[in-house]
Amino acid sequence: MTETIELNHWINGEKVSAERPGESLNPSDTREVVARTPDGGEAEVDAAVAAAKAAFTGWSEASPELRSDVLDRAGTLVMERREALGRLLSREEGKTLAEGIGETVRAGRVLKYFAGEALRVHGQNLASVRPGVEIQTYRQAVGVYGLITPWNFPIAIPAWKAAPALAFGNTVVMKPAGPTPATAEALVAILHEAGLPKGVLNMVIGRGRVGQAIVDHPDVDGLSFTGSQGVGAGVAAGAVRRQARVQLEMGGKNPLIVLDDADLDRAVQIALDGSFFATGQRCTASSRLIVQDGIHDRFVAALAERVAALRVGDALDPQTQMGPAVSEDQMETSYRYIEVARGEGGRVVTGGQRLQLEKPGWYVQPTLIVDTGAGMRINNEEIFGPVASTIRVKDYEQALEIANGVEFGLSAGIVTSSLKHARDFQRRAKAGMTMVNLPTAGVDYHVPFGGSKSSSYGAREQGFAAVEFFTQTKTSYSAG
Repeated sequence: MTETIELNHWINGEKVSAERPGESLNPSDTREVVARTPDGGEAEVDAAVAAAKAAFTGWSEASPELRSDVLDRAGTLVMERREALGRLLSREEGKTLAEGIGETVRAGRVLKYFAGEALRVHGQNLASVRPGVEIQTYRQAVGVYGLITPWNFPIAIPAWKAAPALAFGNTVVMKPAGPTPATAEALVAILHEAGLPKGVLNMVIGRGRVGQAIVDHPDVDGLSFTGSQGVGAGVAAGAVRRQARVQLEMGGKNPLIVLDDADLDRAVQIALDGSFFATGQRCTASSRLIVQDGIHDRFVAALAERVAALRVGDALDPQTQMGPAVSEDQMETSYRYIEVARGEGGRVVTGGQRLQLEKPGWYVQPTLIVDTGAGMRINNEEIFGPVASTIRVKDYEQALEIANGVEFGLSAGIVTSSLKHARDFQRRAKAGMTMVNLPTAGVDYHVPFGGSKSSSYGAREQGFAAVEFFTQTKTSYSAG
């Protein structure tokens, strides 16, 4: 057993102690309490927003070099501590240790990227249609941002939301996800260690009422949310009601098309990676495998063999290839959808059974289901677990129609040796991101991230696109 962490809120640059009725458990061994957590509410949110509002003028008017230096130092600290932070992440979320360390490094890279972006905010000089008049555009910070972050990337997503907000001069109130507050708190602590002034970044730990208080607060100028469609709709409605900016990322039901001309070994590896690594708990995971007739049976046989061989176990065991689900609810969701698929006529070719391992944990057997149709629930509703289904199709056009036939549109992939089909897919796939001969999951941190249809709402996240959401453009006219 490892020592339990006693967590606090962060308000106005200080740790604020409170009763800790909540617990964050290790999904690999549910006997272990990773952290004891406070349960904040409106009073803590009010204090955090007040601190952020008071700090805004000083932070937004400071030299961008100051903001750059803080983010750069924080990025360095995160990467120097990748082993300890990755271990904490794996204990709390259930990713394998390699995945936890990899995510931690990504968070450090994000911080360093936006350290550079803090110095690259630019505008334009334009000629007026009126002689003697000059026009300039420039970007300004917006104000206080509320960031509501998910559990599946508990350090990377808080970093990619907070870093641009801070880089461009805004202040922040963050609510981390219930299952993974210790990992998010470690990031907040490092940002303060790196020199962040008091009040610039605040964090309130708690249940849904904390998020609701942030959404409803009149002094929160913008909201960035990653989570479910149901909750996201409420966030959007609350933001529009008081005319706050809003940005939502709400999941996917991502297709991977495998055509007859695909390299079989490559297609199997791409599907295995996209569907099952990180326990399938990625919004970009390949949950629908749309496979052409001529390769379908060989693909299923080869993929089933690889899936059956995956070693499921304790996230910290170096032999583990897939860790547990983050919570009992997520575990049960996966098993429930497996039974739904069976009831609709799907056939489980590997997996589908409950795992009993040495340690008590929320383990899910990776599962591949075949003989499914495009209209089945298994192919329309997000599972967020290590469960993938195959749909047999006769040709590319049918595959594309099925790929586009759901309400989600985050990431879509194709495996093919045809340049014609690859280029056509990039143009016609109804998704915010397309992947050719790559897993649907796995994106770079310096380019825009986001989807279409019900997957996303508002401006894109990450990379050079982040400036659009976290700044406002001012147009200035002047005459000599």
